[in-house]
Amino acid sequence: MAANKNFDPYQKGFLEVGDGHKLYYELYGNPKGIPVIFLHGGPGAGFSDKDKTFFDKRRYHVLLFDQRGSSKSTPFGSIKNNTTQDLVNDINKLLDYLNFDKVYVFGGSWGSTLALVYAIHHPQRVRGLILRGIWLANRYAIDHYIGGGIKEFFPDVWERFGKLVPKGEDPAKYYLNQMLTADKKTSDKYAYEWAYYEMSFYTIRKISGIDEILNTFSYKSMAIMEAHFIANDCFLPENFILNNIDKIKNIKTTIVHGRFDFICTPVQAFQLHDALNNSNLNIMNAGHSGYDPENFKMLKREMRKITS
Repeated sequence: MAANKNFDPYQKGFLEVGDGHKLYYELYGNPKGIPVIFLHGGPGAGFSDKDKTFFDKRRYHVLLFDQRGSSKSTPFGSIKNNTTQDLVNDINKLLDYLNFDKVYVFGGSWGSTLALVYAIHHPQRVRGLILRGIWLANRYAIDHYIGGGIKEFFPDVWERFGKLVPKGEDPAKYYLNQMLTADKKTSDKYAYEWAYYEMSFYTIRKISGIDEILNTFSYKSMAIMEAHFIANDCFLPENFILNNIDKIKNIKTTIVHGRFDFICTPVQAFQLHDALNNSNLNIMNAGHSGYDPENFKMLKREMRKITS
């Protein structure tokens, strides 16, 4: 995305969070506005200026940051001391450092997972949840995305991705090992193929050039981090979110989910909605991307409803 002064942060920097990790963050919008923290997807994709388009800069005070190992955070692509619990702790460190008390949590895809896990651990710091593309990070969700479930819809895409994995090997673990190899050519190839796989069914819109899309974000850190988290079941007990839903049952939650989301299947959004007492479910004529037109319009509409 071209540089645009309308998206300039009023403050940016790095915060040391321990374990050798430094997180890059930006503060955007109105310092006296409604506080929101933006949780990017992946894991590992990082945030971009485009993500700021969800927020009216006059109304919202937005904290955006790159999670451990992602994009501008350092060390780049590091999986050391990088678990879901580490990310949850990092959110609190950032909020404390930047003097945020209680915030709306906005997250899509993996960002929805992290938002839900954070809220379960720290419900007292969450004003509300705005979630897109629900991914519950349970066995079903993982098996659908990386265990072959996708081949029912995209057999050609699955064949390209899967043929690089020796028979009997776990795809996430094998790709991760190849991406972490010292041989740069091999590492780059497997990172590219992992990201190419996801981008092949990321949006309902026709993708004319996947290479062009991959050049718009930090796909290598996304590929490494996604494989690392998935290979470790996202460092969560099976069905952690739904098994702990009582802790967030009454937090006001908005869910926006594409009917044709092949990465995060719609059934996960329905399951979450059914388990909550105070949620609003919007099923859109869209795919996974938050920028598919119907998803984007609904997320903007839901943000406009927030008054305090």
